[in-house]
Amino acid sequence: MARVARYSCTRFLAAALALASLATVPAAAQTPAGLSLEDAIALAKRHNPTFQAHKNDEGVADWNVRSAYGALLPGAALNSALQYQGSGEQRFGSLSTGDFGFGSLPSYYLSWYSAGLNLDVSGTKLFAPGQAKLQRDATRAQIASAAANLEYVVSQHYLNVLRADGGERLAVQQLERARQNLRLAEARLAVGAATTLEVKQAEVAVGRAEVALLQARNAVGTARLRLVQQLGIEFQDSLRLTTAFQVFEPSWTGAELYERALQANPGLAALRASARAADYGVRMARSTYFPSLSLQAGLSGFTRQANRTDYLIGQAQAAATGRIQQCQALNEIFRRLSDPLPLQDCTEFQLTDTQRRAVLAENDRFPFDFTRQPGVLTLVISLPVFTGFSRQRDVEAAKAAQDDARHRSRELELQLRADIAAGLAAVRTAHESARLEERNQVVANEQLRLAQERYRLGAASFLDLVEAETLKATADKAQLDAVFDFHDALAGLEAVVGTPLRRAEGAGR
Repeated sequence: MARVARYSCTRFLAAALALASLATVPAAAQTPAGLSLEDAIALAKRHNPTFQAHKNDEGVADWNVRSAYGALLPGAALNSALQYQGSGEQRFGSLSTGDFGFGSLPSYYLSWYSAGLNLDVSGTKLFAPGQAKLQRDATRAQIASAAANLEYVVSQHYLNVLRADGGERLAVQQLERARQNLRLAEARLAVGAATTLEVKQAEVAVGRAEVALLQARNAVGTARLRLVQQLGIEFQDSLRLTTAFQVFEPSWTGAELYERALQANPGLAALRASARAADYGVRMARSTYFPSLSLQAGLSGFTRQANRTDYLIGQAQAAATGRIQQCQALNEIFRRLSDPLPLQDCTEFQLTDTQRRAVLAENDRFPFDFTRQPGVLTLVISLPVFTGFSRQRDVEAAKAAQDDARHRSRELELQLRADIAAGLAAVRTAHESARLEERNQVVANEQLRLAQERYRLGAASFLDLVEAETLKATADKAQLDAVFDFHDALAGLEAVVGTPLRRAEGAGR
């Protein structure tokens, strides 16, 4: 902890962090007056459009699982229709209704219904729920990877705002020192201890400091806008950044961080989930060799109603007349036999009023008085024998996808090892640079103090003072950059490992 305190940010950086402000959330979001890094990440996860697009994939994956299970249940369908058929002569192939003695038919109103159940079972459908669940796991892992990437991006922009705010603070201090030097040069000129050239040089230094402050303020505004863009919210300049960052000596080993990354890196977790789904995909592709079963059951009914009842009565009357004529013909045959048979009473075939009413009642069925047709039950068992090598192709494609997923996982594991080694080296280098730049800053402070005192006493020229001021500004900027280079490198290492390293060291965020 002593080393942490020793290498902490200088008073200039501390002041910059304390006064940093951020354009952020709209009033409707009801965010606090201060914005911590955790709050910024939470806001981004709720409002960042790109991340919300990734999150939407989980809902689709959930429904894919439900759909896979639903495919194992029987399907049901209800169909109904209404139809109007105009009057006239109809054709059946090469014949027409006139050839059958019907002539021109009346118009009809028709309706029908059908209700059916069907159940299709195959190896692919049996394996589909397991595949859908693994794909859902892969989708969730990809969302987690997108969330981790968002955290890294927001952290980078958060640090950029603090860096820019620290730069603005240093620019303000540099301008104040330039104005102080100008006042000192004017005072020496008033007593004849300095020349007009020195005053002009001091004025130029003030102008340059004002330009640097203008540029620093523009950098702050740009950094805030970029952070707000990542948060996905409206611009507002009333909030402060409240998270404090500290420089500390890293104590991890590369092997330790690599083991952490193998367990926690979200990108690797997503690839492993995809690899598990690819493994299951091979089993699913092989299931196409299994037989399939199809079971169907259905009921149906229909109605038909003619718009002209006289046509139906005429048909019934013609049928009755035909039966009477046939009866009379049979009686004539029976009468001429050598041993005559009893004659039939042909009047019983005459069309009665009851039969007429029955014909009219039978016609009055449209649209819901259906005549039910016999039910149908069908069972089909299918065993594909040869499908043009499509099943073999699908199995080989699934195996290739399986191998590809494993290779990608292995590739990322190797990349993690290299990234962790490089990232850890960058953090260590940045820590040592921050320590050295802090020492350089102390020397530059003392050099500037001595230069100001010597110029006040006339023991040094104004150029010596300007040179000391330049070294001081350079040292302050280098110290600020070194500190934030450390935090940038640490944020990158955290993104690779997949776990927060600052909390593990107790450095705080």
